[in-house]
Amino acid sequence: MSGGILVTDFDSTVTRHDFYELVRRRWPLPPGDDPWEKYVAGTLTHFEALAEIFSRIRASRKELLALVDAMEVFPDFAETVRALQAAGWEVVIASAGCRWYIDHLLAGQDVKVTVFSNPGTFSPASGLTMQLPERGDFFSPETGVNKQAIVRDALRRSALVAFAGDGRPDFEPSLLVPVERRFARGWLAGALTARGEKFHPLNNWSGIRESLPC
Repeated sequence: MSGGILVTDFDSTVTRHDFYELVRRRWPLPPGDDPWEKYVAGTLTHFEALAEIFSRIRASRKELLALVDAMEVFPDFAETVRALQAAGWEVVIASAGCRWYIDHLLAGQDVKVTVFSNPGTFSPASGLTMQLPERGDFFSPETGVNKQAIVRDALRRSALVAFAGDGRPDFEPSLLVPVERRFARGWLAGALTARGEKFHPLNNWSGIRESLPC
């Protein structure tokens, strides 16, 4: 039994697509009014940008769940998680997104993992309302969930810690783990490459299983 811990992002890491990107395409805003652009420019926090994007959703529950399903969980995710857990690995999801859609997608995967994310509620009239989680060891006012703190906690509990991610909030946490246990795609892969940092490209979840000691 390895006793390792895999900490993974969710949007565009467990899934092929980011929920916020799907929402932005479905309910577009003119340049200058886009909360995500304001986050990149530094005038909104990551949490504030996502919360504003999600609040603009206007759809029935059925329509929104169809959009959530369009995020497309990697087909080998569940099988990989079960194989890692059978080998003694703990799998932890650390997401700066919203637990509302994470729980929906995980329910269809038949896996049990620890999830740290921002709570939320949905109403057709007011969209998806995302809230900051309760303050604690893993709280961040910028992202809601402090991924660095989650990875540091994993490192205190195990000598074998891996990290998988794709976005801006994943950059610093990814640097906390050895390159042989670092998995990246999307923006994170580009940022690590620009810095000269090595990583495993995250093309599928079976690649994670094959790269970790099981």
